[in-house]
Amino acid sequence: MGESCHQSTQNLVLRDYCVRMNYKYLLSGTEYSISNSYLMLKQIVNEIPKVKGIVCYSVFQMPENFEIRIKLINKILEKNGELHFALENIIIAHKSDIDKVENIWLVTKTMKDCIVSIYQD
Repeated sequence: MGESCHQSTQNLVLRDYCVRMNYKYLLSGTEYSISNSYLMLKQIVNEIPKVKGIVCYSVFQMPENFEIRIKLINKILEKNGELHFALENIIIAHKSDIDKVENIWLVTKTMKDCIVSIYQD
């Protein structure tokens, strides 16, 4: 979604989240900087159920394409895994949790098309 955060900051947020949730922080996977590449994410998804789930820095690290995003989320859930978003403090552990994340996506995408006021005091 065009946002950027330094990798070291992301790792701090991930570690803190895992400590607060009493999860074992194994390793931070770093995606390739190729546009629309989710090779590392797909590889980590294949590690479930060896690991209980995946902790992402943000909801907006997921694929922007709805079909690809839902397919990955469903694959995680089908393997009885969980998907966590540390920045937003959101967990997808059941299909009913998907709407919460999708609503955030829809609002954010809609905001890009909203009229911006240029009025200044």
